[in-house]
Amino acid sequence: MSRMVILTEKDLRKLVPLDREAVACVEDAFHALATKPVAMPPILRLDIPEHRGEVDVKTAYVPGIEGFAIKISPGFFDNPKIGLPSTNGMMVLLSSRTGLVQALLLDNGYLTDVRTAAAGAVAAKHLSRPDSTVAAIFGAGMQACLQLEALTLVRPIREARIWARDAAKAEAVAADLTTRLGFPVRAEADPEAAVAGADIIVTTTPSEKPILKADWLRPGQHVTAMGSDAEHKNEIDPAAIAKVDVYVADSLKQTRRLGELHHAIEAGLVSPDAEFPQLGEVVAGLRRGRESVGQITLADLTGTGIQDTAIATLAFARADAAGAGTAFES
Repeated sequence: MSRMVILTEKDLRKLVPLDREAVACVEDAFHALATKPVAMPPILRLDIPEHRGEVDVKTAYVPGIEGFAIKISPGFFDNPKIGLPSTNGMMVLLSSRTGLVQALLLDNGYLTDVRTAAAGAVAAKHLSRPDSTVAAIFGAGMQACLQLEALTLVRPIREARIWARDAAKAEAVAADLTTRLGFPVRAEADPEAAVAGADIIVTTTPSEKPILKADWLRPGQHVTAMGSDAEHKNEIDPAAIAKVDVYVADSLKQTRRLGELHHAIEAGLVSPDAEFPQLGEVVAGLRRGRESVGQITLADLTGTGIQDTAIATLAFARADAAGAGTAFES
């Protein structure tokens, strides 16, 4: 007889808030990716273009961890027009020993949101200047809000700017974040103005045309590109990849195929086999990240299956300790 626990989004929001432990959990996952024989197959992606839809399936097995997650993550970007969220999904956690299902995490994309924001915090912790106080966020969706919140866990952020194509949404989000985070967050109508004087810039949009220009970047700035998790997405001017002093990938194999790096390679600005550090290698101290205050650094984050296994394992452990969820015997 096997036992499986079903956890709803409501359960998971209580169990796994975006906090320092969630950031540490994702940081440890990147460390493992650089130091252990992790099995992480390429992302399986299904496109449904007539509804601006895509579905990603990600997984990873980390030696020594009791379970591994398989995540189904749909993104349907016209959904907000009909009053639905653009992302949802679920994770299945299976035993690494037996392959039996341990938990069904019906999170509607919540855990992905948390682990993605946590990855942004890990990138900022290891690549931005420790005294970074001003953030610029491109985008006004859920992930934009979470990225700013995550930055406050690792850097002394005192001011932020939000730029989005929908100016009214940017204004509303800025007002909400000012109240929630306790420091001034303002909407900027001009993306270049949002970047000027910012220490950390985070792009969180599904844009297919560059929204951050290379010419805008100044010494000392750090950029985290979150949105390019598919071949057709492109938030960063490819010239910026060639311009920055330190480029770091979450997974070089992935960013060469579908990250911002892929566009710079396609434009002939970067060699297809150019070697770059990966975030896990920087976390583990195997490769160098930022070496001086004047360097421009850029993290290209496409999302990795190991982050999903890490956050699902954390959720399951917390649910077990709290006796949360609904158990099914089969």
